Amino acid sequence: MLILLPLLVGWLSLGYGPSGWIMPDASVLLGLRAPDTASGIVMLELRLPRTLIAMMIGAVLGACGAALQGLTRNPLAEPGTLGASSTAALGAVAAIYFGHAGSAGAGPAPAAAGLLGAGLGLGLVLALGRGGGLSLILAGVGVGALATAFISLALTFAPSPYATLEMIDWLIGSVADRTLADAALLGPFAALSLVLLIGCGTGLDALGLGERTARSMGVKLGRLRLQVVAATAIGVGAATAIAGGIGFVGLIVPHALRPFVGHRPGRLVPASMLGGATLLPLADLAGRLIGDGTEIRVGVATALIGAPVFLHILLTRARAERGTW
Repeated sequence: MLILLPLLVGWLSLGYGPSGWIMPDASVLLGLRAPDTASGIVMLELRLPRTLIAMMIGAVLGACGAALQGLTRNPLAEPGTLGASSTAALGAVAAIYFGHAGSAGAGPAPAAAGLLGAGLGLGLVLALGRGGGLSLILAGVGVGALATAFISLALTFAPSPYATLEMIDWLIGSVADRTLADAALLGPFAALSLVLLIGCGTGLDALGLGERTARSMGVKLGRLRLQVVAATAIGVGAATAIAGGIGFVGLIVPHALRPFVGHRPGRLVPASMLGGATLLPLADLAGRLIGDGTEIRVGVATALIGAPVFLHILLTRARAERGTW
């Protein structure tokens, strides 16, 4: 069932849009023939790139959230908590500040800057948070706050009002107006990040039993932390550079799936990958259809969907722990 959901939502995302329903044409989507109608061009040039990008970014954010929660053994951990999103955003904002292309068609410079920012930020978090899960989170909060402060400085001293608007527009988070070239740029980074995260499953399962037990089982904790952090830097850095800041996916998806797949990261990480690949295109689709002519950015849509869902999960867990209200 979880495998079919991303395919179903992806099909709906290809079909629905402001111009109405267009039946997805597999021969056009697979490149077997060129589109010969306006609807075919809309699907190939507009809907296919944003659907692919939304699914890849959702998969990365969902898997990163599950892996980081397993690594820190803290249910509030997610890429934003460890500063990955903020430092990636700082790198891309710096690229825009110095005159490189912004949101739509971000290009290699902001993408490279986002990756570099996430890598440096998470490297700093890893160096400062050597004491364990709580230390990692505290270091991430500090590094993320510092990156946010520098983003504010860049907005304050932007070289022109246009640059300020461009940065703000990009920071909201969107997959609109992206191209197949953007999807091709994101694809290898997303794939590498997901392979690394799924490969951490056994070590994270052992870590869930405690650090001492994990060491006795032969898990090298330093290497495990480095692998999770590197995978997060690669995936979130590339995702933020292509689509801007998108929150809540890495936090909500693992919590929503735990009742169905259990708490073991070895199962939760791939399940969250599929859950994220379902949630983000669904949020993007909702933003396109609900906006009544004005599209709601996917970053706003995930917040509008994610915050109530997260509160519902918290209330449900509290009710289960207390027994009754």
